[in-house]
Amino acid sequence: MSIFLTGGTGYLGGYVITELLARTDARLAVMTRAKNLDHAREKLWKSLQLHLDAADFFAALERIDIVPGDLHAPGLGLPDDVRAKVVRECDSVLHIAASLNRKSSKACFNTNLRGTLSVVKLAREIADAHELRRFSYVSTVAVAGQRDNEVVHEDEAVDWARSDYDPYGRTKKFTEHMVAELLPDISRVVFRPSIVMGDSRHERTTQWDMVRATVALADLPVVPLDQTTRLDIVPADFVGEAIARIHVKERPDHGIYHLSAGVRAITAGDIATAMEPVLGRRMRFVKHLDGATDLAFRAMNRLPRGNALQPIGALMKVFWPYVVYNTVFDNDRITKEIGRMPEPFTTYCGPLYRFAKGCSFRFPYRDYPEAP
Repeated sequence: MSIFLTGGTGYLGGYVITELLARTDARLAVMTRAKNLDHAREKLWKSLQLHLDAADFFAALERIDIVPGDLHAPGLGLPDDVRAKVVRECDSVLHIAASLNRKSSKACFNTNLRGTLSVVKLAREIADAHELRRFSYVSTVAVAGQRDNEVVHEDEAVDWARSDYDPYGRTKKFTEHMVAELLPDISRVVFRPSIVMGDSRHERTTQWDMVRATVALADLPVVPLDQTTRLDIVPADFVGEAIARIHVKERPDHGIYHLSAGVRAITAGDIATAMEPVLGRRMRFVKHLDGATDLAFRAMNRLPRGNALQPIGALMKVFWPYVVYNTVFDNDRITKEIGRMPEPFTTYCGPLYRFAKGCSFRFPYRDYPEAP
């Protein structure tokens, strides 16, 4: 078994690679945009050092084939001989790479649409050469568009008559459609993570956007939110395990999975209770200010660069709609299939808060180690 994988040097990709290495004996063809092989290995080390020490990393390299490529380049920028090797040896495709830039239509269209089309064309080439066991695509619950006080099930999420919050959700929604239309004869799985934040096993993280937003809200003297608002937050370790296990499963039960907290999602009030020992106070909530708060964040976003409030406004302008819409995504499919629930955010939000503040939102990366 050999898996062609994109996005391996990203935050979620690191979790998936680690799970695949631990749970399978598959070889991994990891496409990486890099100047050369050494640069590619350095990027992979940066992604995997959250999970592996140096010895385990070098052992992992024995099963990883680094594929030099670029999601934005024609034909993924793969040299002819490299592409031929991928087509000949890989029997599945796991497409994780994406632009998470919720503000830039250009970034989302170039990466999430054009890039995925190139990956789909490679998958088609593999399928024409021999059996393609599976094409798995990591999407997002944001494909559900604008919602309000709902529980959304997998088959009801995409509604083309519904507006989207941002270019990220819009392009991901169309990409799901594109994959289904262009690979109708291939076993396909779509994964839709909700808000992925932190790791339930420890306090460390290398992804900061939602952590910054959460810390900013926790530090406010008054949180402009109804404390009964549900927040569908899922730890990255659960998401990585789910993707890896379902991708290699011979016959998954479904074609779409929400990787989410589901109806057991915690509320803002639950977070306040869990954070009280860390903050030394109880978070205070004021309802019915979400509209005014949204306008305030938009105004802060328009401030000149260099103003201390501008980064907060830019961050919260993007994420605030996903905070206040009080919508969760049913996760019965994935929890039944892998046999466990994700740990609630309340079990690890305190240590995550302390870690983020302690390192000033900068992960203490280690330099590339010397090979044994």
